[in-house]
Amino acid sequence: MDQREDFLPEQADEGMHSEESTEILENPEVADEEPVTEDIPEAEEVPAKLESEEVPEAEEVPEAEEFPYETASEEIPEAEEFPYETVAEEIPEAEEFSGETVAEEIPEAEEFPGETVVEEIPEAEEFPSETVAEEVPEREIMSDLEAVDSISEDSAEIFADVVYGESQPNVQPMFNPFVGTGYISQDEMIRQQQLEADRRRKRENRILAVFAAMLITMLGVSTFGIASDLRRSRRELTGMDGVAPVVLYKNTKPEGANELSNFQDENGRYTTEGAAAAVRESIVEIYTYSDSMRKDLVGTGSGVVITEDGYIVTNAHVLQADGYHSVHTTDNRVFSAKVIGRDAKTDIAVIKVSGVKLTPAVLGDSDEVLVGEQVIAVGNPAGLSSTVTDGIVSAVNRKIRGDSTGFEMNCIQTNADISPGNSGGALVNMYGQVIGITSSKYVSSSYEGLGFAITINDAGPIIEELIKKGYISGRFRIGITMIDMSSDSKKDLIEEDLGFDLPEDFEGIYITDIDKDFDIANTELKPGDFITKIDDDAVHTYDDLQSVIRSRYAPGDTVTATCAHVDEDGKVTYYTIKFVIKEDTSGDF
Repeated sequence: MDQREDFLPEQADEGMHSEESTEILENPEVADEEPVTEDIPEAEEVPAKLESEEVPEAEEVPEAEEFPYETASEEIPEAEEFPYETVAEEIPEAEEFSGETVAEEIPEAEEFPGETVVEEIPEAEEFPSETVAEEVPEREIMSDLEAVDSISEDSAEIFADVVYGESQPNVQPMFNPFVGTGYISQDEMIRQQQLEADRRRKRENRILAVFAAMLITMLGVSTFGIASDLRRSRRELTGMDGVAPVVLYKNTKPEGANELSNFQDENGRYTTEGAAAAVRESIVEIYTYSDSMRKDLVGTGSGVVITEDGYIVTNAHVLQADGYHSVHTTDNRVFSAKVIGRDAKTDIAVIKVSGVKLTPAVLGDSDEVLVGEQVIAVGNPAGLSSTVTDGIVSAVNRKIRGDSTGFEMNCIQTNADISPGNSGGALVNMYGQVIGITSSKYVSSSYEGLGFAITINDAGPIIEELIKKGYISGRFRIGITMIDMSSDSKKDLIEEDLGFDLPEDFEGIYITDIDKDFDIANTELKPGDFITKIDDDAVHTYDDLQSVIRSRYAPGDTVTATCAHVDEDGKVTYYTIKFVIKEDTSGDF
């Protein structure tokens, strides 16, 4: 409770407050009289403990008199009795005391023995015991010479209890900076803190509720949008059922448009589709197996039917001398085929199916082929049956050496695609005539658009002799495996095998192996040596050796050759040998 008493300095000096003040405090009836409050120049000590606070404006108090238990105020304009409490009016500054508080604009606060006079306190602090601060409806700030309080009977009684220490425990008061005037109890502070915590919790709950509402709203809007899109798309798709169907105009060719005669002009020249149709049934697919059960597939290729009774021409590299072969026709018939003859040097071979009638191709004259003439290639590349590619004749009479044998053949160059699987197929002109046997062995692997076909005029005699004898007569075998010096790379290969460099300007055919079944194995020639001459003619390439022997000797003849041995120090030793050549009927050489 705020307890305050105004002291007048004149009364303190004259000792006028001992009787009057005591009467006012002790006798409630006297409290109705108007006491006069005078300026109090001095503050008097009170025995109880008092904490002082600094007051901005300080005035000197001349003297302070001790009062044994109470302090009386004279000339108080309005005094009301308070039985147990004192009402504090607005006082510029407040000072805190353990028992009572005296607040007034005075320079210094001094202790009083029994009680404390409190004037206007800007802020209220909490007292340990029950202290009640009542608000006065109208509070006026008085000058130093005048202070007005209204004291009720109840406040007077409480004031007396405070003075004599009967109702207030000796507890340090607590100051609450958040309350404008008066003091609050510790329980009140705890209650306010709990209220503040509740308000904060409610605010947080409201924020969470708002956030949850926003999240739910967003999810609802998203779900609604997706559902709307789905419904709209269904409506659109459903609406399409009612739209008039799209009309696709379809028609067929005129009757007889696919007949072969419609693709041929009055001169007998076919269009591309006409030429393909004319030769298509004559091109077969060949499968090569390594076992009689035909389970182990070795490779595939193409073939051209050249007789009605089943002779088929193909490439030698498509077949195996001791393999098993099947022929697939365009009407999906399958036949076993027998190898009639094969010649690895020219890459030409002939097979035959028995007991069947096939449609033979028409062979043309390759000497009539013109550069720029339109052609097609028909075969089975990558197992794709009856594939047709078109192009033109890029060149004629190209001398092309085979990759495996190095044997040179007369070929037609074309830009029609020729791939593995096309081997053994046909190069056909626009009259439906086969003018060449395509071979992937003669295709340049370094460039695109370069394909070659063995001319049918060069292939014809080989085909006829293979059908007649099963081999090419006049072919001979020496019984050696060799590396010639037709290029720098081959010469480097020879030097790498020897382990040292050859003498400068040295030329010859390097021998890597000798077949013991041939007569040359009985001579002084050994692997690692060279053949430099046949008779008196120098040889250093495969073509040199073949041409010299073919022009002078036949199978069974004895050939004289000059050989050389080269040491690591570059010394060359020459010697002469004689050997008998054999006829080659295998077709492998």
